[in-house]
Amino acid sequence: MPGLSDLYQEILLEHNSKPHNFKTIDQANHTSEGYNPLCGDQISLALKVVDGVIDDVGFQGVGCAISRASASMMTQSIKGQSLEKANEIFEAFHFMITEPDGDLDLDILGDLETLSGVNEYPTRIKCAILAWHTMKAALTGDEDPISTE
Repeated sequence: MPGLSDLYQEILLEHNSKPHNFKTIDQANHTSEGYNPLCGDQISLALKVVDGVIDDVGFQGVGCAISRASASMMTQSIKGQSLEKANEIFEAFHFMITEPDGDLDLDILGDLETLSGVNEYPTRIKCAILAWHTMKAALTGDEDPISTE
């Protein structure tokens, strides 16, 4: 369906050119760094978690269009969510990216479905998943920088 593909591409380009939550968080209490040496993507992620809810989230860094769009969409999808819900979103996204023939949970994924086509390009999967693994590391307190290698 060409119209749907064009819409997905437009959404990704919009998130790349005007990423949501591309900012620093002054009172962050969870942070992590991520790097994708294959593409050169770098991300610094900061979250402010209050009473088990992601009150605010921001990211900084450089990267390819897929990496920036994925980070933007991730921050948008987890902001205001409980830690349990953020983990549920992570699992659904990870499944979508790594299991191309699996049944997607569209209720959980929402607009994140626009990144589903990335799994057709194995070298780009690392670009799409970098921000997500960086978020998991931040929430678990893993202080080592995340690398996709």
